[in-house]
Amino acid sequence: MPGRNEDINVLDFPILIGDIGGTNARFAILVDSQAEPKEFPNIRTADFVNIDEAIQSQILDRTSVQPRSAVLAVAGPVNGDEIDLTNCDWVVRPKKMFETLGLSDIVVLNDFEAQALATVALGEGHMERICEGRSDPSASRVVLGPGTGLGVAGMVHARHIWIPVPGEGGHVDIGPRTARDHAIWPHLEPIEGRISAEQMLCGRGLVNIYRAVAKADGAPSSFSTPAEVTGAALEKTDATSVEALDIFITCLGRLAGDLALVFMSRGGVFLTGGIAQKIIPALKRDIFRKAFEDKAPHSALLKAMPVSVITHERAALAGLTDFARTPMRFGIETGGRRWKRN
Repeated sequence: MPGRNEDINVLDFPILIGDIGGTNARFAILVDSQAEPKEFPNIRTADFVNIDEAIQSQILDRTSVQPRSAVLAVAGPVNGDEIDLTNCDWVVRPKKMFETLGLSDIVVLNDFEAQALATVALGEGHMERICEGRSDPSASRVVLGPGTGLGVAGMVHARHIWIPVPGEGGHVDIGPRTARDHAIWPHLEPIEGRISAEQMLCGRGLVNIYRAVAKADGAPSSFSTPAEVTGAALEKTDATSVEALDIFITCLGRLAGDLALVFMSRGGVFLTGGIAQKIIPALKRDIFRKAFEDKAPHSALLKAMPVSVITHERAALAGLTDFARTPMRFGIETGGRRWKRN
């Protein structure tokens, strides 16, 4: 397989662009480097047995354009010829796609690499600032997004190119700090004995916090979905939900601050995904900023870093499209993540 991004320019148009998450998959076709991408309606992953069937019936059967190549971003680590999604039953098999979908060249990236690409592809018009600061346009960035899971990636600028840094940062440990935290943490549902960030900072994680708060207080827990908890919290109709969302935002701020220090994100910290977009008013309260900055002895460093919510509904597709158009702008390692038909 080819290695670094200097080989990626051999991708032939039209290019199928895909962002495959745990719940939804989004697709577009880029006919050439100058065209606007032709976008298609979102696909619910649970509605189809596999990705090949979904692409055929919802994309290829609805257009006369036959893609020759594909750039796909998936919610999970890319390792081997069969790529399992972390929070979805789909398995991406690039070699099989040659036969089922007629593709000849496929690149598969991590979904948060695509989100990192979006921080460069999208302008200020698709961002909402929640914490002020001074952004250095060529400095490192970090992006994190609570959704079906918790995605994390960095974006580093070096040698005049942008280099996305994927990983599984959503699975780091997250622990209690305050006395109230210590009362609630024992009631959180763990995974194999530990509480990871994703166990709190995603849709099911918000429900996990909500139930833990209720158990700590001996109160009833009548909500079972993230939308119910978020709605009651924003409307202030349920005290348990209000506290659960406050803890969610506090922990999101703590983790964002940790990651900002890891990547020295003077270029900004970016929150992405539907949950962040829905709770922008709550994120603008002091609770997030205080948690983000509470990193003594480096609070002043964090205070200087801006934090924004990416408001574009298809940010990952925008990032992948920018990459497909101008691959030499990005330093993306494709070794082991690119398949070409012999």
